[in-house]
Parts: sequence; structure tokens; C-alpha cells
Amino acid sequence: MNFIQRKINTGFARTSTADDVLSGLDLTGTTALVTGGYSGLGFEISRSLSSVGARVVVLARRPEQARGAVADFPGIEVRACDLSDPSSVRSCAGEILESRISPDIIICNAGIMACPEVRVGSDWESQFAINHLGHFVLVNLLLAGMPTNGSRVVSVSSAGHFLSGVRWDDIHFRTGYDRWLAYGQAKTANALFAVQLASAGASRGITAFSVHPGSILTPLQRHFSTSEKHELGWTTSNGDAMPGFKTPAQGAATTVWAATAPILADHAGAYLQDCNIADVAQTDDMSVGGVKPWATDPADAHRLWALSAEMTGVDAFDRR
Repeated sequence: MNFIQRKINTGFARTSTADDVLSGLDLTGTTALVTGGYSGLGFEISRSLSSVGARVVVLARRPEQARGAVADFPGIEVRACDLSDPSSVRSCAGEILESRISPDIIICNAGIMACPEVRVGSDWESQFAINHLGHFVLVNLLLAGMPTNGSRVVSVSSAGHFLSGVRWDDIHFRTGYDRWLAYGQAKTANALFAVQLASAGASRGITAFSVHPGSILTPLQRHFSTSEKHELGWTTSNGDAMPGFKTPAQGAATTVWAATAPILADHAGAYLQDCNIADVAQTDDMSVGGVKPWATDPADAHRLWALSAEMTGVDAFDRR
């Protein structure tokens, strides 16, 4: 594996769309699972993959709402999966395996951002639990059903990982909650998950990448009022996205590129941005992006995997 975070010549740019990235590809016979693939960024990911022939299975907390959202796309189906509920994730994974659905691509897209303090599962902090642990359980349970000929897992992270590494001494914020630090930790976890999965999955022909999709206005910002979005510099006074924000179609581009680009075969575990491998961040400016060292550290990735396995009781690579 090549963990060097250094740009390569891809032919795409930050303004490329998902359709641009997939132009000319034929994914007939390919199955992609997309968590939250019916809203915002996830909808564009699902739509674009289905437009080039992929069978897309959307995993959704609100399956009826999801079915309505994707009803115009015959290549997309919906299954229920609540990432905040470990029993729901296990049930969903079991149904997928029993149905003999063999995912070539799993896109861990669903998530929450900077929400009020909520506890789920075994009294877990909700952002870490939903953004990371739910996907950890899902992917580990489905790995046995993935083809061993180049299958990929894409973990949607964010420049939000700049805000915090993993808080090893207080992951679940028992001593005081900060919604932004919790979000930052969860996005770091998304990136570290891809690093360790790329390492552990190499012998099975399964690889992984993490992705910063860019700044995009989607339902992810549901916990912010109109005035708060403006105060944070996300919107203009009339509510439009500020210059520099991507459209959902542009935001989906790096994710579908990560899922399909042959050029990435030798860069397993990399953190991606703007349809390229991200450089190591030289500043704390999230608008510039790049990746902080704590989000790609192999030792921390291994440590987080072991801790996540302990919390959830799931580990596809446990040889004990």
C-alpha cells in the first residue's frame, strides 16, 4: 500500500461532477451499497452510479421516504438500516447476505454533523456512533460477501477532521459535550477506518479510501438555523451558498471517483479531495483542506479498529 499523500494526474478538478467522473464507464453487473443514498450528497452518488448501469442498494433510516426519493431510477432499490441502532445494522447486513447481494462497492456516506448531545447504542456519543461505529459494524459484517477482485469501500470523511483527532481518554464525551469536537473526532475516525481496512483487506483484494467531498449545503446542516448558517459564513444574506461551496453533483464526484477509478489501485488507504489524493495539510485552514497527520496514522488506525471491535463485538479480521 502507498500511504503517501501526494497529488497525482487524474484529469479531474474540484469543479468536476459525478457524471464527469463516470463518463464513458459501464458499471453493468456492479453492485454498490450507499448508506443515506437518497438525500443530498448521497442522492447524487446513487443517481450517478445508477446512470452508468450499476445496481444501487440504498440503505436508509427512513426507507419509505427513500423509496419516494429514488422512485424515478429503476436501478436503485432501498433497504432499511438505522446506523444508530446496532441491531438494525446487523439485521440489514444479514438480509443482504441472505439475499446473496454481493457488493462490489460500499459507500459509507450517511452521517450527522454538529448535533445536540444524544446517546445511542451502549450509551455512545451519537456522532461517533452513527458516522463511525454503525459503518464499522455494517462493513465488517458484509466483507465476507464482497468479491475478492478489487472491491472498494469508500468512507466519507470531511475537512471537519481538522477539529479533533480521536479523544482516546474520552471518546464518548462523558466529561462534557462539544458538538464540533465530536464531529471532528467522528470524521477523523472515518479516515482512520479506511486506513486500517485498506491494510487488513489487502489480502482479500478489498481496499478502502476516505473522502472529503468539499463544502456543500445539504440536509447535513439540519441542526443549524438560517441565521447560524449565515453567521458561520456558509450562506449569503439571502440564503445562497457562499462562493467556494460545491453543488451536490460536484461534491459527489470525489466519492464516485474513489469507488471506480483504476488509477487509485496503488494508493489504498489514501484520503482524497477534489478528485485527487489530498496533500498533507500545511495549515489549519479547512477551506484549503488537505489531511492532518492524525487522520492517516497507521498506528492510530489499528488502535481505533481494535477499540471499535471491542465496543461492537464485530471484527471480520479477528483470527482468535
